[in-house]
Amino acid sequence: MVKDEMGKMKVALLGATGAVGQRFVDMLNKHSYFELETLFGYSSAGKRYGEAVNWLLPTELPEEIKEKNISAVNTKDLDVDIVFSSLPSSAAKEVEIKFAKEGFPVLSNASAYRLHEMVPLVIPEVNPEHLEVIDAQKRELGTEGFIVTDPNCSTVGLSLALKPITNLYRVEKVVVNTLQAVSGAGYPGVSSLDIIDNVIPYIEKEEEKIGNETRKILGRLENNSFKDYNVKIHASCNRVPVKDGHLENVYLELSEKVDLDEVKEEIRNFIGEPQKLKLPTAPEKPLIIREEKDRPQPRFDKLAGSVPGMSVTIGRLRYGKNEKTLLFSLLVHNTIRGAAGCVLLLAELMKVKGFI
Repeated sequence: MVKDEMGKMKVALLGATGAVGQRFVDMLNKHSYFELETLFGYSSAGKRYGEAVNWLLPTELPEEIKEKNISAVNTKDLDVDIVFSSLPSSAAKEVEIKFAKEGFPVLSNASAYRLHEMVPLVIPEVNPEHLEVIDAQKRELGTEGFIVTDPNCSTVGLSLALKPITNLYRVEKVVVNTLQAVSGAGYPGVSSLDIIDNVIPYIEKEEEKIGNETRKILGRLENNSFKDYNVKIHASCNRVPVKDGHLENVYLELSEKVDLDEVKEEIRNFIGEPQKLKLPTAPEKPLIIREEKDRPQPRFDKLAGSVPGMSVTIGRLRYGKNEKTLLFSLLVHNTIRGAAGCVLLLAELMKVKGFI
């Protein structure tokens, strides 16, 4: 284990200049467990981070990070404990496995390995037990390195909202309509002429990701094999002219009549291992219920939670056509809880539990 003078674990970041990479940089600044040691890039390699990045966040870019040089991607002579990845999927598929085979723990926000049969896809409050497959993955790779992933940003919000409901009842069908912010497309992302005064009712591969990933996350691990949660999931995904915050409208069909007050109470009281362990990036309440008739909204709820942006807000929770159906809306900050924040919380959990 490599530690700096403050006893922190050293980390490298792949894809440092992108929208999610910037969230990693911001959230790692002055983190109590981790120190950002190495920034990797492709076209930006050799430049100082401050001159290579188009900083999109409202916070100031830390001076010490601004002056860091961006390195060309290289697995050799790398003096870090963990590699975080916010690469595009096409690049991640080739690069992440190289780092894992060189012995590094790779914690990825990319989609390349999310559905791999030996790679855990984890939301820390929902399915931390899936991390147990790591030992089998390391044996397969023949190294101490491994890959762990977090889900698609919309999947994070949906799976977190579903977890306490599945603790009480059997969910048989999910219909979800997402209204997704432009930051989810990265930078430069969607052309302004395409999105201003418009809604785009298609996001490539997004609908498939939501279904496949949610079933894996809510499923179980048996004998180092993932067994999906048996539920029908139908998703429609739209890009809307909002900067941050994905709004999702959800319809559920359940196997029996549900008690609406019981569901609300279960959601309000829901916590996971990160909350019990009081991890630095864990919000006190990962789920927040709003009772107003017109909430959640991106403008007001994207930074919800005791750790801003790490809580998912649920509103308009009600019966559907009968007492075996539920309707609700949820709001998840797509680049914080839905991306960098989820990976960072996962790293904290894995450190405390001894996986890294």
